[in-house]
Amino acid sequence: MSGLTGEAASSVIWSMTEKWVLRITGLVTMAILARFLLPEDFGQVAIALSMVALVQTLADAGFSTYLQQSEEAGRRTTSTAFWFTAGAGAVLTGMLIAAAPLAAAVLSAPDISPVIRAMAPAALLVALGAVPVALLRRQLRFRALAVQTAVAGGAGQLIAIVLAIGGTGVWALVAQTLVVQFLSTLLAWTAARWLPGRTFSRQQLGQMLRFGVKVIGVEFVSLGRLWAEQALIISVLGTAGLGFYTIAQRLVMIAQDLTTSALVPVSVTVFARVRGSMTRLRSGYLRAQTISHVLVVPVMLVLAVGSPWAIPLVFGGQWEPSILPAQILGVAALFTLGALDHGLFYSLGEPGRWLVLAVVVEAGTLLSTALTAPFGLTAVAWGYLAVAVLTTMARWVMVGRQLQAPWWTVATPLARCALPAAVAGGTAHLVSRWTADLHDAVALTCIGLCILVVYVPLARWLLPDTWEEARGLLAERLRTAGSEVRTGRRSRAS
Repeated sequence: MSGLTGEAASSVIWSMTEKWVLRITGLVTMAILARFLLPEDFGQVAIALSMVALVQTLADAGFSTYLQQSEEAGRRTTSTAFWFTAGAGAVLTGMLIAAAPLAAAVLSAPDISPVIRAMAPAALLVALGAVPVALLRRQLRFRALAVQTAVAGGAGQLIAIVLAIGGTGVWALVAQTLVVQFLSTLLAWTAARWLPGRTFSRQQLGQMLRFGVKVIGVEFVSLGRLWAEQALIISVLGTAGLGFYTIAQRLVMIAQDLTTSALVPVSVTVFARVRGSMTRLRSGYLRAQTISHVLVVPVMLVLAVGSPWAIPLVFGGQWEPSILPAQILGVAALFTLGALDHGLFYSLGEPGRWLVLAVVVEAGTLLSTALTAPFGLTAVAWGYLAVAVLTTMARWVMVGRQLQAPWWTVATPLARCALPAAVAGGTAHLVSRWTADLHDAVALTCIGLCILVVYVPLARWLLPDTWEEARGLLAERLRTAGSEVRTGRRSRAS
């Protein structure tokens, strides 16, 4: 395996390794923190993070995505991108610090003002590291990204645990965020070996802004919906209610990071390189989507069936209100594999089309939350599932037009995984009834094994080409990793 396919395979494996290391250690950290912190602490940090993410998005201006997919990313372009994002990051971070009391007043949560101010510098740190990270992704150097993320994440988690045990409360989560962002930025600069020049091109800036404004439009709409959704939940169910819902969402995010999210940062670069051939682009997209579904189905099935045992085991019995929402969101995640879709639109230079869909989807999600929040978190999760199903159908049509294929061709990856998912999920549900009286760890293990025993043979039988491709990519990456280790040993010996 060589050329772009080999580079892409290696990048996906390294990206997936990064996600597994970070999320598994993060899950352990969260399990510890959940026993020392209150639901209100997680709710406050969720609010602050959404505001920090908004500042990060505005400061980046979509330039990172532009650098990944652009045919040209010379020194003048990268320097212009850096000086703009650095300046915008500094100004917007200052504005966030000044606006913290106003945000607290609007949300009727005065305790979050100092939390927002303390976490605001994380936005500037991300802005300073945006160009080096984009260059590493453009070069498919996901091994370097994996190492730096693991180091930064591990350090942040360790500090959070120490502070939480020491009784610092919400400040343990604040410190974790700042440490992770500082180390991530520092290590990205070190790995990229890039320094900005003194040049600044208005022409390049205008070109990047025309592309980037549509990218940040998508992010802005998503963050705006998240912020409004949090305000709705707080107004009806309180900060504790938001904390319970955050834990349910976090479990789904972890599961996604362990599976399909590894493909997302690679897809923009790879799709951009093959966009000149519609046949290659269409084939690559369908293969990537099929592998995504094959990977995500068993993980989400474990979450959907096993949450009644997983959440008390990991976080403690006080988080029981998060169980049913987590199960429903786990099912919804099977329909929300649109990250590769937005990578496709960005790589084709058409972020505006994706922006239109994002506006409709986020508006529908927010409307659903407003209508269902008075009935509790479970109702909110059901509403999210309904929006996810409708959104998936709309995505099939839009992507089909871009790939010059009928919508049912785009729907094939999900359809091919439907039968193995249904059989494995149904069998696991029956097993869960028999294990109801067992210890949480034993019951969860039985459910997980049941899903694997049923799902894997069915997937191999119904999706032999995808299964063999995934196995081949993994075997190739393991051989390459072994060769790299042996080469490194010989270099050190000499």
